[in-house]
Amino acid sequence: MRFSAVAFACLFALIGTACSPTADLDGTSGRLVRTSDLTLVQITEDSVGGITPETAYGSKSIESALPGFTTEGIQTAVENNTEWALAAFNSDGFQVLQVFKGNNGKIRTVHGVTHHLQGPNGERIGMTFSEVGTARSNCRVGKNLWRGMAICKSRGHPNVQLVYAIPGYQGPFDQLPPSKDLFDAEMQRILWTPKS
Repeated sequence: MRFSAVAFACLFALIGTACSPTADLDGTSGRLVRTSDLTLVQITEDSVGGITPETAYGSKSIESALPGFTTEGIQTAVENNTEWALAAFNSDGFQVLQVFKGNNGKIRTVHGVTHHLQGPNGERIGMTFSEVGTARSNCRVGKNLWRGMAICKSRGHPNVQLVYAIPGYQGPFDQLPPSKDLFDAEMQRILWTPKS
C-alpha cells in the first residue's frame, strides 16, 4: 500500500499534534508550542477584552464587546456540574472564551480557554505553576469535575482565578497536590468574575 504525500504528512502531524487545526507548531522542530505571543483577548481585573461588568449576557452584546468574534451555545464543565454557556470564537474559528449567565441578564463569569489570551499578570494557558510564580497559599483544591486541580488567585487580582491541572495525577484529591507535583502543573483556564 502506497501512502500519498498528503497522507504521510497527516500521519506525521497526527503523531505530533493529533491533526488539530488549533495546534501551534514552533516552525523549526515541529514541537507543539504550549504558550503563544499572540494575544486575542487581554484579561484585566476590570474586563475581558471589551466585556465589562455592565455587558449583558447574550450573543449580540458579547459579539459587540468582542469585534470580529462570533458566539455559539455550548455545554461545558464547571467545577460542580456542566452548564450551558456562550462560547466566543475568533475570526479563525478558535474558541477563546466561555461566557456564563448570571443574575439579572448579566454575565456571571468568563473562562479564558486558549493560550492566545493573557491574564492580568501576563499569565497564559499552558504556563506552569512555577512559570507563573503562583503561591501555594493562594490556592485551594478543586472539587467534583475539577478534582485534583489547583484553583488559585491571580496575584493582586482577587476576581481572577487560575486553574491548574497535573497530567496523570492520581490523588489524593481532597488536598492540594504535593509541591513537587504542583511545580509542573499546567494552567488550563483563566476565570474572570465581574467585580460587584
